[in-house]
Amino acid sequence: MSEQLQTSENRAGKRTSMDPSDNKFHVGNGDDGKHYWLTPPDVYQQLNATYNFTFDPCPFPKPNDFDGLTCDWGKSNYVNPPFGSIIHQGKKKGPTAWARKAIEEAKKGNRVVLVYPIDKWVLMLLGAGAKVSNLGDVRWLATEDGSQGKGTGRHIACFVLDPASNQP
Repeated sequence: MSEQLQTSENRAGKRTSMDPSDNKFHVGNGDDGKHYWLTPPDVYQQLNATYNFTFDPCPFPKPNDFDGLTCDWGKSNYVNPPFGSIIHQGKKKGPTAWARKAIEEAKKGNRVVLVYPIDKWVLMLLGAGAKVSNLGDVRWLATEDGSQGKGTGRHIACFVLDPASNQP
């Protein structure tokens, strides 16, 4: 990450400058204060042997004025994005921004290998052959009175393990 000032908005909606050290993303994890994590060389080498990477839109150290979310990517891209939110062009951006960019680049014919931590149970279901669909932001019903809630603000994944569809 660059040590340049980043732009954000305060509660009144006015643009302000924020030093990266003031962004909670830069504080670090727990007591050790570490936040930036590089891919272990053996993991990268194994993936690179398969995919022959030509570009890294999340390099470390990040060159000044480099922006992996807005630049064109290469033909085969290794993407290890920040594992949290960052301030990008004055707005909070997280993994969704990287997923959108990865999809955009894939539509251009570029290969994207994106690594990101997810819960083990998701991988277990996918490994067992689950089909996944997006139910959107479900507005669940309260058990007390059946009234409809506001929704979670997050999309709900529907995992289906169907023995009939797993037949050879």
